[in-house]
Amino acid sequence: MYRWHCSVTRVFTLAISLTLLLVALPILAAANGVFAAQQSTPLPTNTPRATAIPTNTPRALPTQVIPTATETPIPTATFTAAPTLTPSETPTLTPTEAVFLPTPTLYYPPDFEPRQDQPTAIPTAMPRLRSVDENGNPYEILNVLLLGNDGIVDPGQPFHTDTMIVVSINRNTNTVSMVSLPRDLFVFIPNWGMARLNLAWGYGESIGWTDGAWGMMRQTLLYNFGLETHYYAMVDFDGFETIIDRVGGVTIAVDCPIQDEMCQTNCDDGVAGNETYALQTIPVGVHQMDSELALWYARSRKNTIDFDRGRRQQQILRAIWAQSKTQGLITQLPQLYSEMTSVVQTNMPLEEIIPLIPLALNIQPNDIENHFFRKNIETIAWSPDGTTNVQLPEPNGGMLRLIENFLAPPTQNRLRLENARIEIFNGSSTVGWDMVAADRLVWEGFAPAAMGQFEQTDFADTVIYDFTGTSKGSSLNELIKLLNIKPENIIAQPEPNRTADFRIILGANYNSCVDRQWVAPE
Repeated sequence: MYRWHCSVTRVFTLAISLTLLLVALPILAAANGVFAAQQSTPLPTNTPRATAIPTNTPRALPTQVIPTATETPIPTATFTAAPTLTPSETPTLTPTEAVFLPTPTLYYPPDFEPRQDQPTAIPTAMPRLRSVDENGNPYEILNVLLLGNDGIVDPGQPFHTDTMIVVSINRNTNTVSMVSLPRDLFVFIPNWGMARLNLAWGYGESIGWTDGAWGMMRQTLLYNFGLETHYYAMVDFDGFETIIDRVGGVTIAVDCPIQDEMCQTNCDDGVAGNETYALQTIPVGVHQMDSELALWYARSRKNTIDFDRGRRQQQILRAIWAQSKTQGLITQLPQLYSEMTSVVQTNMPLEEIIPLIPLALNIQPNDIENHFFRKNIETIAWSPDGTTNVQLPEPNGGMLRLIENFLAPPTQNRLRLENARIEIFNGSSTVGWDMVAADRLVWEGFAPAAMGQFEQTDFADTVIYDFTGTSKGSSLNELIKLLNIKPENIIAQPEPNRTADFRIILGANYNSCVDRQWVAPE
């Protein structure tokens, strides 16, 4: 039995799997993306209860006060590919009026003052960011912070929240966005000064901050990102295997090969240094992962960096939701809530989650957007003392643009608005590449269909057929970029009676690892 040895690394997926079972029901139906539309046997239907579940009716959010600061900022394992899958319909619930609980109000204590004795200047507070529709009306948004802590308890040191993902639910557009926050981002923490973001929670808890660690974390996020968060959910070591194994494992489309050491023997005997390790590689393809392999995949960074782990963590979120839907867990929500809260620390009540169920059942794959920080784009590396390495916000507004894009609903995504009909065939001899490519495009706002194996399997190059009859278009340009298609392999064949706008046939040179901070395995 292989295992990822360091138990600290269990944190991230616990945060993802358990907390989303509590707070991000809208991801459920869309989580599987392409996979949910291709199961070899139909997915179970979640029949509505006799009393219809309330729909996602907006309610007013409270106005919050933002603090100010006074200084200026400083600058190969072998895996079996998943089978080809078959579509099934998503159930629709009867709309009724929802009753939502009051959204928690963010409180600033009267003695709030940034410290001025720091070697690093305190940045100015970020204005609170809000997303508005085309008429300038604010969207009704619910933001939930998912955290995983390292479980280290030291009276002299705060523990670390090394996983931080904000899930934003837009009740007006019935869409969901996620953003992963870098653990090493150097931010202003109230009553302390400049420090890594992953220390804010533990510090707030250690000093008995107003509203505890959660109050400190909310305030830190609002000050540095302009993000208002309403609820949180956090876990540590226990429960990851239970969740993944309960849903029967997860299906993951791996678009960049991952390579790292994995524990093989004596992994749980409690004797340090008694383990044996072997180099493991997950190649590009569709893989069934049990809890241990999923944890390894999510935590590995030998040939990637921490920023890319955020992408894989969100990918596992989607996969867990796909399996949750397949297993019909959404209909067991009240029982699940009681079970989950025994291992999850959260302030989000069941009464707030239940009205989100219709959204969970009807959301589409491209109604979910995933956002990530990128090194040297949204952040820059810096050392405050010559030895400690942290990340600073990129000075030209990269972080601000990312958060603004995160708050804008997927309905404003130009690729989603174009609604291009895309067929993807696998013209290579590598099984499952059509599903890998389709899953990759879903993340960009497309709604492609993975069509399976093409009649020929000897395509050397990836080819795209353009049936639209137009020489320009953002969908075509984006497909060419994401799939690395050569100019000579773009074939225009206008078809007025077309059933698809684009047909893509993947060749042996297909490379799904685009726009990723990743190094090829040795």
